[in-house]
Amino acid sequence: MTKKPHVVVVGAGAFGGWTALALVRGGARVTLLDAWGPGNSRASSGGETRVIRATYGPRAIYTRLATRALALWQEHERRWRRQFYYPIGVLWLVEDDDAYEQAALPVLAEAAVPVEKLTGSETARRYPQINCERVRWALYEPHGGYLSARLACAAVLDAVRAEGGEYRQLAVTPEPPAAGALGGVRLSDGTTLVADHYVFACGPWLGTLFPDVIGDRVRPTRQEVYFFGTPPGDQRFTEAALPVWADHRAHFMYGIPGNAGRGFKVADDTRGPPFEPTGDDRLPTAATLAAAREYLAFRFPGLAGAPLLEARVCQYENSPDEHFIIDRHPQAANAWLVGGGSGHGFKHGPAVGELVARLVLQGATPDPAFRLARFAR
Repeated sequence: MTKKPHVVVVGAGAFGGWTALALVRGGARVTLLDAWGPGNSRASSGGETRVIRATYGPRAIYTRLATRALALWQEHERRWRRQFYYPIGVLWLVEDDDAYEQAALPVLAEAAVPVEKLTGSETARRYPQINCERVRWALYEPHGGYLSARLACAAVLDAVRAEGGEYRQLAVTPEPPAAGALGGVRLSDGTTLVADHYVFACGPWLGTLFPDVIGDRVRPTRQEVYFFGTPPGDQRFTEAALPVWADHRAHFMYGIPGNAGRGFKVADDTRGPPFEPTGDDRLPTAATLAAAREYLAFRFPGLAGAPLLEARVCQYENSPDEHFIIDRHPQAANAWLVGGGSGHGFKHGPAVGELVARLVLQGATPDPAFRLARFAR
């Protein structure tokens, strides 16, 4: 009998959890490790909700990846009989600069992603609760929407265990590579774990674990998210009446209505200041809250003065070009580095996991857009 390859996956978030599951299904013996657990409050995959959309301007690789990921989300909803995907649509509001949305149109058409192009007046008639005074046109993705984040991470871990994988909640330090390979990982319980292959999907900690190879090629930034209260009995600001919205006005704002009753979510996609994900406090700032309130009053006048119900401080882990990093460690052929989600990674988790499992088990080469060699250029 052929011995199953043993793969250690470090990180039980969107990339690591789905990779572990795909590896188990691919015939590997898998040990999944995480310091605090899937979807924990420090993790980039934590929190309640994430947007799923296929519009990526000219970056066709992510449109294709998102399309595959959506099919996998739907497949696993049927398999597990649980809902994670809420297909309420995504509405892209366009004022002046429309280069991103215009570049996306042929890419979406080629990927057979259905979209609807609305004029400003059509958008205002369909969504009178949105101030469309300056909106020239809008792009609507009917199959877009949002995903349950923390709950999905926990469900993936349940599946890893149910299908034969092992999970241990421990912190990890990789051994230095020697003779072209990684020899093991030291665990916080004092033991060392040795495997045939290693996958490090460590989110904002990837640069800390590999300062020479990754370093500041993954830069954690502080990002604040707010949930505002809607008027009692007012359905205009629920997901029954509004899609997810994305707004390239002065800078990129986005939000999700409803959020399973948590409130009207508003977030600024602008990269925040540097953030240390382990030790920094996660208290929202008055200035960022004031900016969110000002935006809310402008774009959704009916929510002017809405009470703040909840606030979260999370982080992006940004690569310099906002492409993912999926590549072998240059000094360890049996170790893969997976990260650089750059604020848009969660939705792609099932497709990234499928891709990484194929790379590990079949020895394939990743797309040049994901490889570390691009930084040398």
